[in-house]
Order: sequence, then structure tokens, then C-alpha cells
Amino acid sequence: MSRSTLTQLKSWLRPLLKPFLVCVLALVLVFSQADGALAARAGGRIGGGSFRAPSRPSYGRTYSSPRSYRSPSSGYYPGGGFGFGFPLVMPLFGFGGGGLFSLLVFFAIASFLMRSFRDSGFEDGDTNYTPNPDVSVARVQVGLLAKARHLQDDLNRLATTADTSSSAGLVKVLQESTLSLLRHPEYWAYADTDTIATKLTSAETEFNRLALMERSKFSLEAVSNVNNQISGNNMAALPDADGDQPAGEYIIATMIIATQGKLNLPNINSEQDLQKALQQIGALSSDTLMAIEVLWTPQTSGETLTSDEVIAQYPNLKLV
Repeated sequence: MSRSTLTQLKSWLRPLLKPFLVCVLALVLVFSQADGALAARAGGRIGGGSFRAPSRPSYGRTYSSPRSYRSPSSGYYPGGGFGFGFPLVMPLFGFGGGGLFSLLVFFAIASFLMRSFRDSGFEDGDTNYTPNPDVSVARVQVGLLAKARHLQDDLNRLATTADTSSSAGLVKVLQESTLSLLRHPEYWAYADTDTIATKLTSAETEFNRLALMERSKFSLEAVSNVNNQISGNNMAALPDADGDQPAGEYIIATMIIATQGKLNLPNINSEQDLQKALQQIGALSSDTLMAIEVLWTPQTSGETLTSDEVIAQYPNLKLV
């Protein structure tokens, strides 16, 4: 090959060399991250709840069977007030009645109408009732340093003892989980919040979407307690990790909740934001909490995620 040909070939290849090297580097980075993503760890899961429409409020009224009709001679008619009934006064209204008698007739009519509206359910409070209320579906996710392995022990213990079939039991799960996180802010490394405002008819879909997205990151659910159905046979913990374990390894805890009404969680930019978000969800009552899932990985005490695994599987997390 002549020198001129080689020169022409080099001049032709030179512009392609840089894009080629960039592509090779990108492939190396992708496959190196894929190794971490494929190395999914076992996780744990606690949760339960339902998405039934709220019942129509009764406002403390008690309902009884209709009273039996009594003859006019008894002086009593259903719905009457002031000792005489509405049908009795109607024929007299406008026929010479006046003064005190007309006033009594007016009060009798008012009493009858108030009873009718009350018994029909047209009270002021009922006008705000809706079978499809506002619902907030929220996710709070925390990445903790490896030394926070007490969290794994707390959640594993909660998974085997919690009553997840009742509203009171689910509130306890939420409170115990948030308390485990709030007690050790020195281990917080990453966090993120996400809130979706929706209606009851689509709340379950949004809740399940978030839960499935997090559960798919586990290789398996080593322990699970959902609606009091306990499963999993991998509760034996590995030997405790060395106390000098490097801080570059992590545990991820995720709480997904659905609650009636509006819930405004702060965007996470600091430890104070995370503390506020945890306190907000931990204070929810059994009257408003509809469903909850608490998920954590790795499930086994002493096992942790590497930095590469956290970056690959939880890119949404922010430093706190």
C-alpha cells in the first residue's frame, strides 16, 4: 500500500476514532453497572389495608321503626309538635286563627319540616359526603449507612409479630417503622419522597404500582407479613458484620402509604426535610390511613448493599 493511500486512510478514520472510543467507554460503564443491578438482594415486606369507599356518616342519629298511627281523638299525629300534629292544624290555618294560635301553627309546621329533613339525611354535614374522596399515595425512601443494621432487626421482629389485618395494627407498623428511622439520624445518608394526589377509584392502582416497582428490586422476599399472611423461611440472620464495616455500604428502607385527604410531604434537601416527612407520616391516624407497605433490603441482619448497587437500583435518592 502506497504512502498516499495510508495517509488517505488515516485521514478518513481519524474523525471516527473519537466516537468509537466514546461508545466503548459507555458500554463498559453500562455492563459494570448491570452487574450491580443483577446482584439483587433479598428483601422484607410488611403491610396491608383496603381501598373501600367510606361509609355515609350517620352523625350520631339512631333510627327506629315508624310509630303507629293514632286516631285524631287521641290528640297525637306522627311528626306533630307542641302536643298536636301537623294534619290537625292545617284545616284551621287561614280560617280565623290569629295571634298566639297562628304562632303555634307556624312552630308546628317548622317542627314537622325539620324532622322530615333530618330523617331524610339532608343535614348540613351530609352535603360534603362523597363516595370517591381525595386520596394521597406517598413514598418515603431512606438509604442508611451499614452500621444501622438495628433497623433490619427491628423490621424482622415487627414482621413476625405485627397484626396487619386491622387498622390499629397497621398504624402501629407505621409508627414503629418511622420511630426506628427517627431514632438514628446519624445513619441517614440518602432519602427521597414522592406524593401522588388522586381519587379513591384510582388510588389502589397507584399504590400497587409503587409497591411493585420496589418489590421488583428484590431477588426474593425472605420474610413477608401482608394482611396477617406471614411467609418466608429465611429469618436466620448471618453473623453480625464487623463494627468497622466501611460507611460506603447501605441499607434501603421504603414506606408506601395511602391516606384519605391531602398529604404534602417536603422535597428532601436536608436532614430536617427527612425528619419532617417521617414525622408527618408517623402521625397519621387509623381513621385516615388506608394502606401501607414497609419494604427493606437487604433483609438479613449484617448484609448490605454496595454503592454501585444503590446507584443502579435507586437513582432517585438524594444526599442528606
